[in-house]
Amino acid sequence: MPLVLIQAQDYRYVEASDLTLTGKVFPGTPCPYNRMDTSRFHGFTSEEVSLLMESAGIAVAFRTDSPSIRVLPKYVRPYFGGGTTGFSGRGFDLYIRKDGKWLWAASGLQGDKTLDKPVNLIKDMDGTVKECLLYLPVRSEVSSVKIGVEDGKMLEAAENPFRHRIAVFGSSFTHGASTSKAGMAYPSILSRETGIQFLNLGVSGRCRLQDYFAAALAEAPDVDAFLFDTFSNPTPEEIEARLFPFIEAMRAAHPGKPLIFQQTIYRERRNFNIQADEYERKRMETVARLMKEACRKYSDVYFITTTNATSKDHYTSVDGTHPGDYGYTLWARSVRKPILRILKKYGIR
Repeated sequence: MPLVLIQAQDYRYVEASDLTLTGKVFPGTPCPYNRMDTSRFHGFTSEEVSLLMESAGIAVAFRTDSPSIRVLPKYVRPYFGGGTTGFSGRGFDLYIRKDGKWLWAASGLQGDKTLDKPVNLIKDMDGTVKECLLYLPVRSEVSSVKIGVEDGKMLEAAENPFRHRIAVFGSSFTHGASTSKAGMAYPSILSRETGIQFLNLGVSGRCRLQDYFAAALAEAPDVDAFLFDTFSNPTPEEIEARLFPFIEAMRAAHPGKPLIFQQTIYRERRNFNIQADEYERKRMETVARLMKEACRKYSDVYFITTTNATSKDHYTSVDGTHPGDYGYTLWARSVRKPILRILKKYGIR
């Protein structure tokens, strides 16, 4: 039998920031894969700065006819923790538009010994031009992300596939904790399913209605509306003291724009823990009481309740606090209609 030699395929790489980046509340950061230039603002702790350097929710839109796609990242701080999977924490998540919808195509990551090697995302596709959306890591800081396609194949920026700019400020839920891959935080799901751009500013564990976050969000450019998951981290006492000043700061900075607050979700650790159940009940009751007053007192303020990220069989929780992919999908779909109804009042469709 004759020996068949298979020639290794050469690739050319383009920096992702030279294509089309989506999902950022604050564009124009010194590193395009950070979510905020914290040097412009005051009050952030070192932990919060670190979280804001992570690329959660950022995606790159591009078109290519290459049968295979690679990613070559350069990590500043790769994530190897246990709060989410490696595919989510330091990996890449690729979707391709098919029949008008975003269809998952591939996910990939490298281990601690091969971080400087290309990630082989997908191969053996046909040669038609495809519209791609690649999500960057949820919990890692990267300084460079290069998209690789086969030599001689086309790679070009696609138009932003999403319209409008809805800023989402929230907790680890918004950030994407316990997701299996990088595109499964609920703001990303909402973007793919509605065509409206939900911009992820989740700060895992550090979303506590702080005045300095309100001051930063006051300068968020070209934002059409705000969606908040601000009741998952603070104590009932913090919510009582901080909610109305936070709302007033946001209304002063963004008059006439809708401020949509979400009730925090039911946490499965309440099921048999009496103390946890009492604490969560108090928090949710405090939120419901204050938001009822806020919606009467302030214009353009709304309160919506998720049908939780909890299924009837209670199979959605990963750790008693965070849902997994199925739970985040339930979350996104439970708030989709009320959010769209509110946005429609403001001509946001």
